[in-house]
Amino acid sequence: MAFSVVLDTCVLYPAHLRDTVLRLAERGLYRPLWSADIVEELVRNLVDAGIAPAVVDRLVGEMRSAFPDAEVTGYRSLVDGLSCDPKDRHVLAAAVRADAAAIVTFNTGDFPSASIEPFELEVIDPDDFLLDLLDLAPAAVVDEVRRQAAANRRAPITVPDLLDALRTAGVPAFVDALRQCCGCC
Repeated sequence: MAFSVVLDTCVLYPAHLRDTVLRLAERGLYRPLWSADIVEELVRNLVDAGIAPAVVDRLVGEMRSAFPDAEVTGYRSLVDGLSCDPKDRHVLAAAVRADAAAIVTFNTGDFPSASIEPFELEVIDPDDFLLDLLDLAPAAVVDEVRRQAAANRRAPITVPDLLDALRTAGVPAFVDALRQCCGCC
């Protein structure tokens, strides 16, 4: 079985980044995990951004359908005993309960070393996470990025456009590595 990582809301929020990381999970490169609190935060943020609740509900339904074993349960009793940033304790609790290898988040500073060391898990920025996946399986990552661009019905519809969108979403080193080593424009 692939290693498991908890995807924080900030990774699931940007549409193109969410699509990329979940497509790579579908390829079996890792096992994605999230909690009810992470999904609730995602729903709230997407609706606050003006996305229709029905569209958001469909998205969450598709995520749950594609990854039926991704939702971590039984973690809430751990929250109060954790020492990371209070707003992210639910994320760490889910990772601990699921025995995840890592938490993927842009908010790495919210998880000081002392708060995660007892649990032998890593907190990793999405850019570094995607670079690790690219190192692990370059052909699969490149193929999936190309498939993602081709599958879009609206912009971006080319690989260079998708890479620009991913750069904007916060993974510039991943984009640069794809362009440099793999000929993705």
